[in-house]
Amino acid sequence: MKRAGLVVPWLAALLAAAWSVHAWAAPLTLEEALSAAAAPHPDWRMAEAELAAARADRDQAGSRQDFALYLDGALRTGRRPDGEWKPDNVARIVARKPLFDFGRTEGAVSAADREVNAREAVLVSVESLRRLDIMARFFDVLLADMQYAADNEFMAVAYVSRDNAEDRVEVGQMSRPEFLKLEADYQDIRERRNASLQRVRAARQRLAHALNRPGQLPVELAQPALKDNARTVPDYDTLLPWVLANNPRLRALDAQIAAADARIASVRSDNRPSLDAEVLGAGYSRESTTRDEISAGLVLTVPLYQGARVDSREARERALRQRLQAEREKAQFELADTLLASLQEVEWLRDTGRAAADKQIEYRDWALERARAEYELEMKTTLGTSMAETQLAQLRRKQVEYRLALALARIEALSGGRLPPSGDKP
Repeated sequence: MKRAGLVVPWLAALLAAAWSVHAWAAPLTLEEALSAAAAPHPDWRMAEAELAAARADRDQAGSRQDFALYLDGALRTGRRPDGEWKPDNVARIVARKPLFDFGRTEGAVSAADREVNAREAVLVSVESLRRLDIMARFFDVLLADMQYAADNEFMAVAYVSRDNAEDRVEVGQMSRPEFLKLEADYQDIRERRNASLQRVRAARQRLAHALNRPGQLPVELAQPALKDNARTVPDYDTLLPWVLANNPRLRALDAQIAAADARIASVRSDNRPSLDAEVLGAGYSRESTTRDEISAGLVLTVPLYQGARVDSREARERALRQRLQAEREKAQFELADTLLASLQEVEWLRDTGRAAADKQIEYRDWALERARAEYELEMKTTLGTSMAETQLAQLRRKQVEYRLALALARIEALSGGRLPPSGDKP
């Protein structure tokens, strides 16, 4: 298996031949995969749609002060003093422009603006989550390939042992029960190998979906350099205030809480007067000296009693605000826990995980060289499982680096896409 390559050539050929779906033509790099984070994935489109809806709500709130022109009419009849019924129809064109509503429109527009800010913050959060998902799916493919290569090697060794044992049974050098034990072990290993092959395909499909390229499964992936794994990260006490100040989720909740405050103020304004300018042109079927065909004036509306309409709406907005405030406090707890867990994972992987994996590789390399020497000296007929165990040691080392990269990316996402200056790479 190539240590710095893509996938083993025979595995790439197997996958390309086995899959009828269209695959990526060239080896896919992590950078190319991450560039799809802002592609029109369903998660991204849902966030964009919510942002577009918030902007439309803002436009609608601002339209309260727009000029309005409408036509109304009435078909009616009335009895005159002489007892006769005469038609008294009317048709009017009315132009009305709100002048002052004493805070209604201002509150509604302010609330809508805050909702737009919240949806913009959510869009940033969606992009960060998309990057994390793509990175995790990318690493899953690489690890699935390595696991399959190791399991396939184990199966090859077991197959040779089973085949040799079958010959020994025929000449009476091995009992049937002993052979059945080898056969059972071989079938278990074969089952594990075939399950690994299925995970190879499933991991690629999940990556294709994360990239919003369904049906286009990447066969070969380039091994990422992961240079950012060497970056320095501030300690928890330094990083937590930065995360709480820059996290997109908290920013979205802050904007939603501000929107709730603005809606409460707007609802309260419904108890205040409103002043409109109105111009009216009318036509009547019955002439009268008390009617104006054209008129203009100011219309003052003063609410005197509105029942429970305003109070119930305000109570509902206050309840929604309380829920948002509680959600924000809960989000702070979750962020603090996630940040601490991520920093501890980084520390553990760097201080312990790498050292343990490196020693395992060192030991397995030595064991493989010893097995090769014994094979060349004809002390053994095969290398046994040494090659597969070496591949598992390499897999363990890659797992450490991939987990480290994901933990650092998670910390960066919690921080709104960037770490504080002390967290920059040296």
